[in-house]
Amino acid sequence: MRLDKFLKVSRLIKRRTVANEACDAGRVKVNDTVAKASTKVKPGDIIEIAFGNKTVRAEVLTLKETTKKEEAGELFKYL
Repeated sequence: MRLDKFLKVSRLIKRRTVANEACDAGRVKVNDTVAKASTKVKPGDIIEIAFGNKTVRAEVLTLKETTKKEEAGELFKYL
């Protein structure tokens, strides 16, 4: 699954366009490598997102094309 879509589906970032912009700005890393929006993610990958002066790290647990709001937290685990 594409990184920008995973960020939206998992609700780590609310909109796919915002996820695209964060990736283009170099604020998203996958496994300690700056990632583009088209980077493929798989279970076990570590995603790091820089929000201003705060950094969020999460591990991908599962991939789904769509989820309900209540189930979105099951797709990743905060580190």
